[in-house]
Parts: sequence; structure tokens; C-alpha cells
Amino acid sequence: MLTLLAFARYRSLLGFERLELPLPIPATLDGLLADSRFATLPKEALLAVNQGFARRDTPLKEGDEIALMPPVSGG
Repeated sequence: MLTLLAFARYRSLLGFERLELPLPIPATLDGLLADSRFATLPKEALLAVNQGFARRDTPLKEGDEIALMPPVSGG
């Protein structure tokens, strides 16, 4: 199983704060995000696997924690 965490405005956009899902096929972030539950997730979303920023082609394995975060800006 994977643990997904949605942060900030993505909580309401996706309808969850924490979600458990089985490992997708293919076992990559792209494979996971192909699920229709993520159709509204913007392409510019920041993604992290096990607390490290990740690209969409990042491989996933059982027990990984995936964070979905909106882009941030500061000054």
C-alpha cells in the first residue's frame, strides 16, 4: 500500500487529507496519477516520495509515502 498526503488547497480539490492506495501499474508517480481521482490535480503540483521531491517518472514501492503539494512562492 501507498500512503498519499494532500496539502493545503489540494485537500479540498482532491477530497482527502490522507489516503491509502495499492501500488499502481506501472509503479511510478505517473502510473499513480493516471488514476481518475487525480484528474483535477494541476500539472505544476509539487510531488514528494518519502519526504524528498520527486519527478513524475519516479519509481514507487510498497510502503512509500507520497505528498501532493501546491507550488509555493515567497519573498
